[in-house]
Amino acid sequence: MNKNEITERLNKVFRDVFGDDSISVNENTTSADIEDWDSIEHINLIAAVESEFGIRFKMREVSGMKNVGEMMEIISQRG
Repeated sequence: MNKNEITERLNKVFRDVFGDDSISVNENTTSADIEDWDSIEHINLIAAVESEFGIRFKMREVSGMKNVGEMMEIISQRG
């Protein structure tokens, strides 16, 4: 799976989780960039990403992610 495929699928997940079709994520996107991205929505987002890509994040990965690029890197490594 290439970076563009991962980005496209992540955009769909983010739009579904946050209910906003205008969201467009990239490697530098952080929680500060999306208005409703709080701790509760973060849990929902992680679960949705895991489901979409058929992976499970480790707790240290989830707590250490600083941006969407780091999430993409983990997905790429496992995909």
